Amino acid sequence: MVTSPSRAGPRRTALSAGLVLALVATAACAGGGDSSSDGGGDGSGDDAAPIELFTGTDEEFYVPPDPLPAGEPGDLIRVMEVGESGGLAALKIMYHSRDAQDRDRAVTGLVTHPTTPAPEGGWPVVSTAPGTVGIAPHCGISHLADEAPGWGIEGVRVMTDYIGLGVVGGPPHPYLSRPSEGRSVIDAVRAVRQLPDAHAGERWLSVGHSQGGHGALSAHELAAEHAPELDHVATLAVAPGAMLDRVYDGIDPIVTGILTAMGLYGGAGEHPEIVVGDYVSPELAAASSVLETGCLAEITDALVPVAVGPGLFTADPRTTEPARSILTENEVGTVAVDAPLFLVSGTADDRVVIDRVRDLYAQLCAVGQETEVLIVDGATHDSIVPDTADRTGEWLQARLDGDEPTDSCAESPTALPPASPVPTP
Repeated sequence: MVTSPSRAGPRRTALSAGLVLALVATAACAGGGDSSSDGGGDGSGDDAAPIELFTGTDEEFYVPPDPLPAGEPGDLIRVMEVGESGGLAALKIMYHSRDAQDRDRAVTGLVTHPTTPAPEGGWPVVSTAPGTVGIAPHCGISHLADEAPGWGIEGVRVMTDYIGLGVVGGPPHPYLSRPSEGRSVIDAVRAVRQLPDAHAGERWLSVGHSQGGHGALSAHELAAEHAPELDHVATLAVAPGAMLDRVYDGIDPIVTGILTAMGLYGGAGEHPEIVVGDYVSPELAAASSVLETGCLAEITDALVPVAVGPGLFTADPRTTEPARSILTENEVGTVAVDAPLFLVSGTADDRVVIDRVRDLYAQLCAVGQETEVLIVDGATHDSIVPDTADRTGEWLQARLDGDEPTDSCAESPTALPPASPVPTP
């Protein structure tokens, strides 16, 4: 286990002179030609700004340079070493990406990479889209996580904070924004390919759970156009947040209402045509400061009483323009790409209910997306990732090995396959 980057006094390894020189050379040579087989980056060309080797405090790391140096999507801005243990090195990175308005935005993330020799062609990259944490900068997952998850794959791991999370001083995180999420996930792959010691190759996997399932699918659909120089091999989406224009039974109205509120407040930073006051109830407006001061637990505590009591909205953003059209634009599962998809969920999930996954699956099949499905009987939103870790890891490795996946849509294009039992330990 690498040292936690989130707590006071993280252990840092000394920056070697070799790493300093390598990063400077990477910045000078980024872009403008073919990437090397063991990583080399797809940067902004001869005018790329030097990559800052950050030596300040953890809190200071998240304050971006002002003005932001010029850079193309995926160009590294700064790197901070966190620690090294058990053959893995951990770093925090800040890199360029683009939001839904095509504005240059600094994004942070967490990298974990092997320190052992890389295979020919470099390590595969697992780019994780994290689940819901909130929309305020201090909620970014790199503030909290010990390392980027590997999902059973030996290679370079990177987990983005998404645009608006992590970096301070900008608009809030545009929650469930397809372009902002997807580009953050893709550009993180470009960024790690500029780390000389990571030896990241061109092949990469898009992976995520919950909001991260939406983020992974966003990257899945945008990858070929946004980063054609990379080889997007496959995508794993576990209990993905999707089909949010509809509401199902149980506690789904409360869950989707709160998520819609987060999307409304976060989305207003990307879409100036959204006037939040046109949609929200006085009670939501009064409680909305929690979106700036708190993260998911605090948001839930503050907004559940509003959702079950007076209500969150006077005009539902899911049915009222212009928010309705923006929500539709951010939906995933509406296009097919060549990379295969593994869709995983549990029948006892009360946050991304199985009926939502059923409708997403039918839509994916209808557009022709090659999709394999695993439904686990009795698995919850919290248990589905550990319950299926062996299966998902095997599936991802098989895609890297070039094995052909199963296409569940060929057998059952409208109904989910039968649920499997929870694997025994």
